[in-house]
Amino acid sequence: MEAALSTVAAAVLAILLALVLASVVLRYLFSTGMVGAEEAALWLFLLMVALGLPLTLSGALAMRLDVALGAAPLTLRPVLQLAADAVTVVAALAFFSGGAAAAGMMGSTSVVLGLPDWLRPAALSTGAGLLLVLLVLRRAAEGKGTSALLSCLLGLAVHLLPAEIILESLWSPGLWPPGLIALLIAGLGLLLGAPLAHCLLAGAALAVPFGSSLPEPAIVATAASGLSRFLLLAIPFFLLTGALLTLSGAAERLVRLAASLVGHRPAGLAQTTLLTSVLFSGASGSSVANAAFGASTFFPQLLRHGYRRADAGALIAATSVLDNVIPPSIAFLLLAAATDLSVGALLVGGAYAGLLMALCLGFAIHFVHRATPPMPTAGWRQRRQALVAALPALGLVVVVVTGIRIGIVTTTEAAALAAGYALLLAFAGRRDLGTIAAAFRQAAGEAAAIGLLIGAAAPIAFLLAVDDVAGTVTALVTGFGNQPLAVLLLCNLVLLGAGLVLDIGAALLLLAPILLPAAVAAGIDPVAFGVILVVNLMIGGLTPPVGMLVLVVSGLTGVNAAHLFRAVLPYLAALLVALLVLCLVALTL
Repeated sequence: MEAALSTVAAAVLAILLALVLASVVLRYLFSTGMVGAEEAALWLFLLMVALGLPLTLSGALAMRLDVALGAAPLTLRPVLQLAADAVTVVAALAFFSGGAAAAGMMGSTSVVLGLPDWLRPAALSTGAGLLLVLLVLRRAAEGKGTSALLSCLLGLAVHLLPAEIILESLWSPGLWPPGLIALLIAGLGLLLGAPLAHCLLAGAALAVPFGSSLPEPAIVATAASGLSRFLLLAIPFFLLTGALLTLSGAAERLVRLAASLVGHRPAGLAQTTLLTSVLFSGASGSSVANAAFGASTFFPQLLRHGYRRADAGALIAATSVLDNVIPPSIAFLLLAAATDLSVGALLVGGAYAGLLMALCLGFAIHFVHRATPPMPTAGWRQRRQALVAALPALGLVVVVVTGIRIGIVTTTEAAALAAGYALLLAFAGRRDLGTIAAAFRQAAGEAAAIGLLIGAAAPIAFLLAVDDVAGTVTALVTGFGNQPLAVLLLCNLVLLGAGLVLDIGAALLLLAPILLPAAVAAGIDPVAFGVILVVNLMIGGLTPPVGMLVLVVSGLTGVNAAHLFRAVLPYLAALLVALLVLCLVALTL
């Protein structure tokens, strides 16, 4: 079932890519266009998210917080897993019933496409139903059929029982705003070990008895609306670009270029890992993709050169931070979607910030590993050959960022062109269709997981907006004198705290609309603050207990996550220095 869903999602991604590329070619070469191409692309993206919804149950796409489960006694772990599965059941039931109800309410038809609008919520409802089926099948395959049945019954009870009756004796209506209640419920689900997107959906659904203005059909409609932005289509295309560049061998040529430039320095292999992350950042746009690439490419090499397992893993995790800062960056795409800031301005600011972070990490690597022997020195001829071989990948970065910045193409069009270019490189490298299809499946699954996270965060973000949390934060900041320094200090503390327990995507979507107005009210440049926001939350990728990058590297290398968290401390200090410099620069703008 998982294989079938990922294959169909990959096919949808291929159609989506062909549609956007055809639209770009017609517009720029023939001064014409395809009627309804943008709307059709948005429908396809939503379909891909619906198909990938069941795939968020397990693996890295689930974005689970397993710290409580790992620390719990063995006798208590089945209970925690049952409770986590119940959270998934509540989210799936809310999406299933809400989507079905929303579909029944819609009688309109898309004017351009001629398709009934009820198909959109119906697709999400179907994906939620498949999630329930897959949950039961997976637990049955694990020999936990009874646990699956109990979790379904518990989730169904929570979903159907009149919660108002219970709450009347335990809770005073209006005591806390519904948005905050939804966040607390989502946080509880996250602590239990449920997938992050499922926690957000369950939180929005269970906030209704607390005064939420979003019943289940409205939750589905809000989630679908959150996915209806053409800018978001750049996410699957950039993910596909990174997968295809790795497949084509272009990523390995970037490694050889980096080794020829810095390999002869002290800790040469570690510095090569850092420089490769800088170069590869402009290709993949995803820190998780970079972490996976580094774990497979550099980890064995670092071990052979005498680096301890924890030190090698920590180095890979720390350098992967750069991928969501140096453009093109998926984090900046999410920030632009959440706040309507200029994508081009954010990417330029991210380029400067990424280079500063790389410089600070370089000093940290030199300090920690300066006694490690360097690699052989490369001659000028070797460096020239490495540069020529890496030009296709480097040229791609320049074209994408320049095209977005000067307005030749939109961000989504640039991402589609990048993916098409990377596909040609894969064919030129004589890669077979099976491996290329695997890259499409991987990118479609990852994009669907990010899309679901965006859709799941939209209802809670709406509730927080209705509760005027942004106004409350701005008033709080004003109480501190509305000084830029005080605002930056407060916001950074909030972001560092959020980074401990939230994935960067969820944190951006939830916190950016709240904190940005306060920063602007204090006179801080919005783009500079946006860059600080992304850098701060990316640092959270290295901090316990969530530390997504550390957990990815741990899972791929087998190194204990606790050991990695300790070994990454020098790099955390270096990145905090970079964050301090960015804050000081923002105060002078």
